[in-house]
Amino acid sequence: MIVDILSRAQFGFSIGFHILFPTLNLGLAIFLIIMEGMWLKTHRLVYLEICQFWTKIFALTFGMGVVSGIVLAYQIGTNFGPFIVQFGDVLGALFAYETLTAFFLEAGFLGVMLFGWKKVPPKFHYLATILVAVGTTISAFWILSANSWMQTPSGYELINNKYTVSSWASVVFNPSFIPRFIHMLLASYVTTCFVVAGVSSYFLIKKRHVKAAQICLSLAMWAGLILVPLQIGVGDVVGTTMYRYQPIKTAAIEGLWETQKGAPLVLLALPSQKTQTNKYAITIPYVASLLNTHHLDGKMLGLKSVSSEDQPRVAAVFFSFRIMVGIGLLMLLTVLIAGLLRYKKVLFTNHYFHKWCIALVPLGFIASISGWLTAEIGRQPWVVYHLMRTNIAVSAVNAQDVFISFGLLILAYGIVFSFYMYYLFKLIRHGLVKLDAKEFNHMPFQYMPDTHGDT
Repeated sequence: MIVDILSRAQFGFSIGFHILFPTLNLGLAIFLIIMEGMWLKTHRLVYLEICQFWTKIFALTFGMGVVSGIVLAYQIGTNFGPFIVQFGDVLGALFAYETLTAFFLEAGFLGVMLFGWKKVPPKFHYLATILVAVGTTISAFWILSANSWMQTPSGYELINNKYTVSSWASVVFNPSFIPRFIHMLLASYVTTCFVVAGVSSYFLIKKRHVKAAQICLSLAMWAGLILVPLQIGVGDVVGTTMYRYQPIKTAAIEGLWETQKGAPLVLLALPSQKTQTNKYAITIPYVASLLNTHHLDGKMLGLKSVSSEDQPRVAAVFFSFRIMVGIGLLMLLTVLIAGLLRYKKVLFTNHYFHKWCIALVPLGFIASISGWLTAEIGRQPWVVYHLMRTNIAVSAVNAQDVFISFGLLILAYGIVFSFYMYYLFKLIRHGLVKLDAKEFNHMPFQYMPDTHGDT
């Protein structure tokens, strides 16, 4: 039991740490495509300055993602041996595809993207930026496919006590994959919007790089105005899909213990696993059924429809989901306020709003981790839904060894993350590098065929 808890906690900590970096880079890659495309179109140096500044942050974050991601593979192999034995033929191939199709693509063109300025033609450099972005997206594709298969397994057969593939299409495009993949991409894009907005707001408050900061803040808020409502809509699709295939997870999210029609939405409560009830519940009649079944009198399964051993930890799922939704609503309010400030022509001068944007920078990451906790804890007690229990998936390792390695991992990640934050803040404090249009006019490959040096 102790080994089970320690192994799961160690892996949960590791993947929670790792997810911070791809979440930012998925969105930053698209942002860089937009900015570099604007530079190629207009030849205004301000767009190139923006590109080169955010490319440094992308590179720093990419390195952290690679380092923290490698550890995960070793943890799965050492701490979850029985899981690999039974499901390696299915999931191992998906992880291999991620390396072959995504990582090599990123690694091959990242060097050109980082160091190719003035060394390769501008359009080739832009192609490298696009391919790096494609690589990060393909990486997310395979990882989300594997994780979604663990949530809603399909296309498999059991042969000699091992799960093998009967249909690769059904494995890759399992029932929950498409909405969850889109949901993750949008989460990354929204997170990036608020990171860019926060850094731009910092520059506006300090009255540095004003033109670049205005461009970035404007783009971030326009994108947020589109992406946040879209994310809420996709979240609804994720929720209805979840209810169809994982109704007990939905029951934990909603805090519903009894099977009923016209189930109320529990806004807030203190769920008690021991008494199988909610304390101090604030509810809205019929809304849970409406949200999950799209019918006011829709029937929803309660947690008591399964044994207590088959229930997830309700409080963790219940509150992590509400943190995610609460942050989403706060972001929606923010982009609406930004629209109002833009209409009043004070978006770039209202420092109260700029300070608010700086404060919101961490919230996208918190929402992403909260959503991940909702999905993973809500799946329990199954590591692969209805196929293998998590306690069976754990290797027979010494609890003391896991405890020591967990402690060392926390220490190592703490040190590495401290260096990351130090260099990240150093880059931000240093700001954008002012470029000289005359220098670019004399560079090969016609970097500035028509000089537009205004910044």
